[in-house]
Amino acid sequence: MTQFSEQPASFTQDRGFRSELNAEEEAAISTAREILFRHISRNPVLTSWAAVVDYCSFSVRGDVERFHVLYLDRKNRLISDERMGVGTVDHVPVYPREVIKRALILGASALILVHNHPSGDPTPSEADLAMTKEVQKGCRFLGLTLHDHIIVGAGHEVSLRGLGKM
Repeated sequence: MTQFSEQPASFTQDRGFRSELNAEEEAAISTAREILFRHISRNPVLTSWAAVVDYCSFSVRGDVERFHVLYLDRKNRLISDERMGVGTVDHVPVYPREVIKRALILGASALILVHNHPSGDPTPSEADLAMTKEVQKGCRFLGLTLHDHIIVGAGHEVSLRGLGKM
């Protein structure tokens, strides 16, 4: 069964100030997330890079770092979008063992790591690269596929696979 693990969040606007959302706007965001989730659940995630990126940027955006893992089945359909951590403005703790453990519990075949940089700059840090390498080693050992690690910034995203870092 496909599932979400996070409630809707208020978004930080590109101009750098926080915009409080009223109840109607929060409900609209919740509805939009559910529609997007149903669309991705019925369609293989990796057939459209744009759909993956849109989903990722929508699901992790916020004023603090959020780390999610998209767990996929053998046909690259979304099993679960799991929020694995919420941090501060410039750090979120990630435990590779827990990421892989959850994949095994869910019976996932593949993963996509996703997190945001609230600063707006999606350039990967050394810590981002090191953590990705650790998850990649564990996945390789257990026969799981790590498709990518996507970092979401303000208005654009970076793929570690696209950068040749995986």
